Amino acid sequence: MTTVAARVRRSTAWPVLVGAAVLAGAVATGLSALSLADALTATGLPDPGPVTSYGLPFLRAAGEIAAVIAVGSFLLAAFFVPPQESGVLDVDGYRALRTGTVATGAWAVCAALLVPLTLSDVSGQPVNRLLDPVRVWQLTGLVATANAWLWTAILAALLTLAAIPVLRWGFTPFLLGGALVTLLPLVLTGHSATGGSHDLATNALFIHLMAGALWAGGLLALLAHVLRGGGYTELAARRFSAVALWCFVAMAFSGVINALVRVRPADLLGTDYGRLLLAKVAALVALGVLGWLQRRRGIAAIRTDPTARAPQLWFTFAEAVVFALTFGVAVALGRTPPPPPLVLNPSIAMVEIGYDLDGPPTVARVLFDWRFDLIFGTAAIVFAAVYVAGVIRLHRRGDAWPVGRTVAWLLGCATLLIATSSGIGRYMPAMFSMHMIGHMLLSMLAPVLLVLGAPVTLALRALPVAGRDNPPGPREWLLAALHSPVSRFYTNPFVATILFIAGFYGLYFGGLFDAGVDEHGAHVAMNVHFLFSGYLFYWVVIGVDPTPRPIPPLAKIGMVFASLPFHAFFGVVVMGMDTLLGGQFYRSLQLPWHTDLAGDQHLGGAIAWSAGELPLLIVMIALLIQWRRSDERTARRLDRAAERDEEAELAAYNAMLAELARRDNQAR
Repeated sequence: MTTVAARVRRSTAWPVLVGAAVLAGAVATGLSALSLADALTATGLPDPGPVTSYGLPFLRAAGEIAAVIAVGSFLLAAFFVPPQESGVLDVDGYRALRTGTVATGAWAVCAALLVPLTLSDVSGQPVNRLLDPVRVWQLTGLVATANAWLWTAILAALLTLAAIPVLRWGFTPFLLGGALVTLLPLVLTGHSATGGSHDLATNALFIHLMAGALWAGGLLALLAHVLRGGGYTELAARRFSAVALWCFVAMAFSGVINALVRVRPADLLGTDYGRLLLAKVAALVALGVLGWLQRRRGIAAIRTDPTARAPQLWFTFAEAVVFALTFGVAVALGRTPPPPPLVLNPSIAMVEIGYDLDGPPTVARVLFDWRFDLIFGTAAIVFAAVYVAGVIRLHRRGDAWPVGRTVAWLLGCATLLIATSSGIGRYMPAMFSMHMIGHMLLSMLAPVLLVLGAPVTLALRALPVAGRDNPPGPREWLLAALHSPVSRFYTNPFVATILFIAGFYGLYFGGLFDAGVDEHGAHVAMNVHFLFSGYLFYWVVIGVDPTPRPIPPLAKIGMVFASLPFHAFFGVVVMGMDTLLGGQFYRSLQLPWHTDLAGDQHLGGAIAWSAGELPLLIVMIALLIQWRRSDERTARRLDRAAERDEEAELAAYNAMLAELARRDNQAR
């Protein structure tokens, strides 16, 4: 009887997940059909036929549901349910892992089918004329959206193959990251990637899509977990509720930003695009209300009675239905012609980088002409707030935390904010010299300050320790990441140094900068690399936090001085180059006050050559202080050992005298 019940529970999960995908596809198809005539009129293309007109929105919506199921399943296996003590996944984690693997495969298939459908849609030809693989391959590189679907299919297929042999918990966080990466090509296509303010719109879409995938995927994975009668239901629901709250805030924030740069208030009721946007907002509000009810009633009912799954099941199921409808509306929104742009005659700079520049960079413009970066600016504020919250928790507990570390961390967050959101960040895409200033701040100064803040040590002290009978939590996850093979690889001094130096030579002299200077996504990727490689290098060199590969202070000084010649040589080479880096793009902006591109590049090389002095001074001071403290700790340890040895020798001497006295007494 138990076996039959278990089979029933296992069999009910997949129909619900497939039903969510079908519902999303049906809604997307129906809504897209309503605006099909307007879309054809706006593009001036002939009707590509019903297979493309109805199949494309259906497959896209169903495929996106499969993608978020993969994200949520890997999320549940990694963080919502605990593994066995040996590190092997428990039965609940293994089921979620297998569900994510199948969903990723389905996502790859849908993305592959969307390549010819997209080519059919943009050309107006029936899809049966575009089924020749050679022709599809030739045309895909010419259409950005089709190329994005091709890359999505490749990434999803590789992730499917990587997930098949996984049995241990340590690999599941990487699968979760890989599932999120498969969504990135979607961020770089569509309405948000073009037109004015596309930098804000693309960043907002990235936040919106990542938060939506985690929220919807986690919800569907939790629903499947409850339907299967899995264990740790209260724990999984509680952890999902915490994730869902932050995802709701992120989706609301990013959605408002994206709407403000795309739609006028009059367009909300006067256009199909605006009405679909209002429907999406209504769905988001409904999801927020259902999530609040789930937190107040569903989780409370399970906490009171672990066998009472009905309230949690109903709230989760209702939320899943609303999410499926939301994804269908979102796909239809992407296929609906947007209202006229807010700026009818945009300048070349606005088309290329998303905004206008009022003139050459002056001190006043650099200091006060800000354009907030939704990704890095938000990250800087969140990093500072979370760090301060950790310090406050320690102080309330009665533990001390060095003020210098707090100051260093907050200065690092301020440097990140200034480098990406002030006038420096505003002029970075348009001038090589300003780009180099941002590069130096992100790779040389901000990482030094952030590393000196010792965030890992703070987290290990502030986060609660899981008890013997409690499942592992954030502190245990952090320790596992710290001692993982991946961490040991990247903290190898040679690997960290090569990654740090390759950011200079590989990017600028390897053709990558020229290839991506005109793409907003490439600028975001460059900034991520600058920050990550710099943090990794300085973590190994002056990091207060423990590393899997501790090295002596003398070796750290050797790393610093070994990298200095490469850094100085890079700046000298850039100063003397005849070839302009990104010259074609900078010329295309046609900025009347920015015509001396060679002089600007010479200035950028000089900045790179001289910018290492201040970080080097901070690094050397930190190394000397750490070296002195290391010697003091060693001296104290030797003194204690000597004291212990002297006490041991004295005790042995006294014992010898006592033994002699005893024998003398016996002889008498």
